Amino acid sequence: MSNPVLTLPDVPGHAISIRAKALTFEDPASRLLLDRVRLVAPSDATALIVGESGTGKELIARLLHTLSARVEQPFVAVNCGALSETLIESELFGHEKGAFTGAMTSKPGWFEAAHGGTLFLDEVGDLPPSVQVKLLRVLQEREVVRVGSRQPRKVDLRLVAATNVNLEAAVQAGRFREDLYYRLNVARLTLAPLRERPGDIMPLAHHFLDQYAKRLRIAPPELSAQARQRMLAHAWPGNIRELENVIHYAMLVCRDSRVEAADLQFPALAMKRGDTDTPAAPAAPVPLPPGASALNRTGPTPSLEQALTALFQEGRPGLWEHIEETVFRSAYAYCEGNQVQTAKLLDLSRNIVRARTAQFGIHQAIQRTTDTGA
Repeated sequence: MSNPVLTLPDVPGHAISIRAKALTFEDPASRLLLDRVRLVAPSDATALIVGESGTGKELIARLLHTLSARVEQPFVAVNCGALSETLIESELFGHEKGAFTGAMTSKPGWFEAAHGGTLFLDEVGDLPPSVQVKLLRVLQEREVVRVGSRQPRKVDLRLVAATNVNLEAAVQAGRFREDLYYRLNVARLTLAPLRERPGDIMPLAHHFLDQYAKRLRIAPPELSAQARQRMLAHAWPGNIRELENVIHYAMLVCRDSRVEAADLQFPALAMKRGDTDTPAAPAAPVPLPPGASALNRTGPTPSLEQALTALFQEGRPGLWEHIEETVFRSAYAYCEGNQVQTAKLLDLSRNIVRARTAQFGIHQAIQRTTDTGA
């Protein structure tokens, strides 16, 4: 018997950002995950959902809530990466009147809003160190203290966190507290990317075909064999959210109620990453002449070791800052100015990427290039 497609409710709720709107469990890897969710859901154990952006982490969090004894209580979803560093503490823990400029009234935070239910913290790896300390205390004491107050308030909730950042690497690099990591990583649920669960691709594609057909008030078109083959061959770096967008566009341009391979438009970012039906063989490294500026040269790409050796030979001052700036500038340009994708590519938190791009003036430089059409 086929598994139904899990979708988000139509109510706006508290979610700041939604990455994937549907999830199914047809693929064997997804069925194993579903079994694990059913085992974990009845408890109040803190859960950590790990997976790439767009894989459906919020949907798994909602499923945990639905299958728990807290189902009749609030489900509150917060995207930590979307909150500014200056306001995130008051947003999570609340504030009292007059606690800071603009605090005209007292306001409960998301923890109090989720009292009795489930609080979902997405992109928890982006939390700044100061908030990590306070989150650890909340998990230990089960109480929050609003900004500007000394009075603790008890909270009864289940915390579910999610991240697309390698938290283990972040702990090793000193960007994430080790004690908080162990507090969050009680019940770990790993959500595989769409390319690793191909059995889910076509059920999700048909779901989105049906959904957009209803919106357009037409009969759902069929997928040609070539379109199916192309979809199964695609790497889906944007996962389910990308799949939805591809289907939406295909329905707008297809003819005769039939989606052909030519109707499938994949993002340019995916093509830049080498997503083709037949992967090209990697080019052999080309030796650098002594003194070549490896990080700014054109032509065949040298190995990293060759590039660094060439820079060492130059003996230029401020070498490390030059290397760091070049890495951030190249990654930011590669991700077309998207800070979230840059953070994911470099395995860093979004806060660090935001700070470095501001420090090096990278965002402004790319924006000027875009504005002038260069």
